[in-house]
Amino acid sequence: MTEVQPSDRMRGLGVVQLGAPILDEPARRFNLPSEQGAAEDTVDLLFAAIERIAQIHPFAKGMGIAAPQLGVGRAAAVVQPPAPDSRAIVLLNPRITERSEGMDEQYEGCLSFFDVRGLVPRPLAVTVETTALDGSTVTTVYERGLARLIQHEIDHLEGLLYTSRMRAGVEPLPVAEYRQTGYSWGYEQ
Repeated sequence: MTEVQPSDRMRGLGVVQLGAPILDEPARRFNLPSEQGAAEDTVDLLFAAIERIAQIHPFAKGMGIAAPQLGVGRAAAVVQPPAPDSRAIVLLNPRITERSEGMDEQYEGCLSFFDVRGLVPRPLAVTVETTALDGSTVTTVYERGLARLIQHEIDHLEGLLYTSRMRAGVEPLPVAEYRQTGYSWGYEQ
């Protein structure tokens, strides 16, 4: 009997997989507040997907999903921080306005090609502007693991995958060889 691959499980949950053109295309921004209904519908779709996915896979590092991963080419993503009591972060039309000089390199996974993990360098802190449903701009600073999750999802909305951020010569690691599932990312204090 053939073992079901992690990417096949994600495909079965409605997550678009590597090779789909929508993953390489920048998402279309919402015109808020006039497209509030469309934005709310997209966010509801993202939350429903997070619930389905969380039932079959634990995410010790937190998780996120972007609308293109569900076949919707709009600039919306949801990030669920790792702490169980943390509120999910909704990103509408997100844009990174500042990146820290400090960097680190950690393994990331992606629901759209969940059979591998990749070692990705990223800034330790980012400042992000998003659009609220009423059309106002909200600016937030994210750090460490949360900054990594946010950057990963914003990349999706720009048509980028984490593999484009990996250092030259570094290849993704098959998930069977990855030994950090169930553990948080590590940071120096």
